[in-house]
Amino acid sequence: MRKISAGLFMSVDGIVDGTGKWQYPYFDQEMDAAMAAVPRPEALLLGRRSYEGYEALRQEAPDSPVLGLIDSTDTYVVSTTMPAGRQRDNITVLGADPADDVERIRSSGDGQMLVLGSPTLVRWLLRQGRLDELHLFVLPIAVGAGLRLFEAAAGDGPHPLQLTSSRALGNGVLELRYAPAEA
Repeated sequence: MRKISAGLFMSVDGIVDGTGKWQYPYFDQEMDAAMAAVPRPEALLLGRRSYEGYEALRQEAPDSPVLGLIDSTDTYVVSTTMPAGRQRDNITVLGADPADDVERIRSSGDGQMLVLGSPTLVRWLLRQGRLDELHLFVLPIAVGAGLRLFEAAAGDGPHPLQLTSSRALGNGVLELRYAPAEA
């Protein structure tokens, strides 16, 4: 069974919104090496807004390495507003019952399923008990406004997590890995 891992860049005040490009000053050789150490996933999971953001990136930075990853990996978009079905050769929008679809994809192989960005999807996976790892790069900047990883929403309760590894990079970024804590 595939392990589901989510990877996000987050400010110290909890913002994970990629607009504003506040993350870019922290991308250096050490950060590139930390990201390169993440095992190549067997599949990607994206929320609708993250998928649309990556599609917009095709115009801004068509040579982006993340687009190469998306284009070369089976990618599944979890959305209740997009029509289900294949969007491109390797990109599929999941249908009206994403819980069953995610579990079917998860059970169809080994390795890792990686959630890129997609904070709403990350929260949903936590509520469903399906997220195996939360991998955060906490950047030493307070952004002030934007989408937070843990916005208060109906049905969101506490999500106990256990720190499995941590390290500080030379540029002040903290790389943190969490797993769901045993209840």
